[in-house]
Amino acid sequence: MTTNAPRAVFVTRETDYELLLARHATREQARFFLETRGQKLAEVQARHERFVDVLRQARTAVPAEWRQALVRRADFDRFLFGPEDVVVAVGQDGLVANVAKYLDGQPVLGINPAPDLYDGVLVRIAPERLARLLPASAHDDVALERRTMVEALMENGESILALNEVFVGHRSHQSARYRIAMGSAEENHSSSGLIVTSGTGATGWARSIMEATGLHLPLEPQEKAVAYFVREPFPSVATGTTLRAGKLSDGGLTITSRMNEGGTIFADGMEQDRIAFDWGRRLTVAPSARTLNLVTG
Repeated sequence: MTTNAPRAVFVTRETDYELLLARHATREQARFFLETRGQKLAEVQARHERFVDVLRQARTAVPAEWRQALVRRADFDRFLFGPEDVVVAVGQDGLVANVAKYLDGQPVLGINPAPDLYDGVLVRIAPERLARLLPASAHDDVALERRTMVEALMENGESILALNEVFVGHRSHQSARYRIAMGSAEENHSSSGLIVTSGTGATGWARSIMEATGLHLPLEPQEKAVAYFVREPFPSVATGTTLRAGKLSDGGLTITSRMNEGGTIFADGMEQDRIAFDWGRRLTVAPSARTLNLVTG
């Protein structure tokens, strides 16, 4: 058991205001750019200042004897999360999904800095509750949702995790060719790729696929199962459409690439953090043994 003092790790992403300044170098140039498009910088800046204020409130709530760290989304893959960390995500719901795959059991508290903009499905803790919930989280004395994650495991041991979904397809989103197998059933496919989703992700990309296809699979966030959906499978003399959706609990879905180049696998929309999936490479996608431990109160 670690003897280190707990550490509150605040994870954020750049605000729209910060991104505008990074692109246009000065505030006045950013203002001019927006005004040529009928928009006002003052509104964007006000949202930024509200975010900064919420982040300040959250950091002030950390016990004095604790350590603190601040990590931007672009640096998640280079940051070492420790077993004693309590992670505080300040931003939209997607930020929790972005950081989840870099964690291994650490509790996560989501703070919504803009309830008028973000739904708050995963970011639902008010800043004024942090002073109580941070120490309680460090001592495992809080209510948690242990949300199932998706794991894609390559034949060489390389893996990728997702809270929402794993995408398998072609990086240009042209036709992806692969062989799919579930149990004793196998089929060659030509499609727009496929996703394997958790119960958390079932309210996002998977939901739009279900509504478009009528293939509805009930899936709860803490259910130890995932579901797969093939996007626009094309029937031909060499490819089929029978294996287009299904639920995976006891076993996984095996996919073998038939793409000479351009095959790709990525998680939760982060295409820059991808695995190449070219001809002959094989992966199995299934529920992960790891979960997102989301603090609810």
